[in-house]
Amino acid sequence: MEMDLTRKFNLVEERDEEIRYILRTVYTSLQEKGYNPINQIVGYILSEDPTYITNYNNARTLIRKLDRDELLQALVKNYLDL
Repeated sequence: MEMDLTRKFNLVEERDEEIRYILRTVYTSLQEKGYNPINQIVGYILSEDPTYITNYNNARTLIRKLDRDELLQALVKNYLDL
């Protein structure tokens, strides 16, 4: 018996999860290399200079997948619990 089910997905939620995954991976990579992850990520966001992020675990490549405006929006949204 075939069921006619329609699956719903939310692109915004999927993108938020991807952003969360990338930030956590970058944070962990920076921490493992002995950096202060918050300072390094803030430096990257303010300058968009990728050298603030380590190459360890492909963290630099991952963070560059995120647009700075998109990243800032996600951070503010998360901070405000929206």
